Amino acid sequence: MSVRRIVANLKAEEPGRLAVFYRDLLGFEVLMDLGFISTLGNRAEAPVQLSLASEGGSGTDVPAISIEVDAIAPYLTRAREMGADIAYGPVDEPWGVRRFYLRDPAGTLINILSHH
Repeated sequence: MSVRRIVANLKAEEPGRLAVFYRDLLGFEVLMDLGFISTLGNRAEAPVQLSLASEGGSGTDVPAISIEVDAIAPYLTRAREMGADIAYGPVDEPWGVRRFYLRDPAGTLINILSHH
């Protein structure tokens, strides 16, 4: 018995429209679109993780999801070009990550980070 994956499910009034934001920001591809749900991702394997938190660290709110990238600079630039609401950072945290928070068009708080 083993857990194969954990999927983040973000509520959206128009899933397809929100999918465009994440596709454009993160370069995801549409893996499934049934109208009421759009699933985005890539074909890479990812470890299964579940974080439980009382805060997001450094006194921030707990983000709905954390997305690890190779380097945050290009994603921060793209987010700003897209007019995304940058809610925190960019900042180097004392536990070894560089990150920023943004709010997606539905208002969900997202943590984009890289380890350094």
